[in-house]
Amino acid sequence: MPKDAHRDRALIVVPAWNEEQCVGATIAEIHRALPDAAVLVVDDGSTDRTVAVARAAGARVLELSYNLGVGGAMRAGFRYAVRNGYTAAVQVDADGQHNPHDLPVLLAKLAEADVVIGSRFAVRDDYQVGGPRRWAMVLLAKVMSRLAHTRLTDTTSGFRATGPRALPLFAEHYPVEYLGDTVESLVIALRAGCRVVEVPARMRARRGGRPSHRPIKAGIYLVRATFALLLALVRRWDVTVDLPPLPVLPEVESGITQ
Repeated sequence: MPKDAHRDRALIVVPAWNEEQCVGATIAEIHRALPDAAVLVVDDGSTDRTVAVARAAGARVLELSYNLGVGGAMRAGFRYAVRNGYTAAVQVDADGQHNPHDLPVLLAKLAEADVVIGSRFAVRDDYQVGGPRRWAMVLLAKVMSRLAHTRLTDTTSGFRATGPRALPLFAEHYPVEYLGDTVESLVIALRAGCRVVEVPARMRARRGGRPSHRPIKAGIYLVRATFALLLALVRRWDVTVDLPPLPVLPEVESGITQ
């Protein structure tokens, strides 16, 4: 399969909740990185001008009646992708932290995987996480690496691409609970026989609005992340699907630092 096989039928899904300050610039960057890609903003019950700004920037907008969280917004985006014949979907957060410049890399990697994670820790840059939140991320990465039989460093990253074998799976089963959209979704994909890999991606500071994680909540994040992992491992999902085989490719240098 050519490395750019999914670019023409890729849907860029932007979950957004009260992101009027950021969403317009994010959409513009996506269009510069992938001029022909379709951009779908899933408005997660915003009470500001997110919808108007997104439409003015040239995106399609799917409006949810009330706030479901990132997991619920992404499930709606996956269902839109499946129903409209897209072969790939990429999550890009509306706040500007994900760099759309990396989108072609994530899409190209779908030639050999079903889910591609953009890892903040696979490149040497200024992005740092410390304390209990970092401990939780390390724990999650170690457990998920064992399940995936490959090294994963950033299992809570929301910057990820989903290919044609995993799209219908996520459209039906994508979790909506806190951290389920990251950790548990990977467990579901792996149990269904999907291949999960990661590529380096750079994280940037938010353009505006309030960050979802504050220092005083780091300890709570550790507890909730651990609970989310345990729940994902013990929960029984009926995710048996008939997946066509992935193409057999030679080993490719991932660019992930060891």
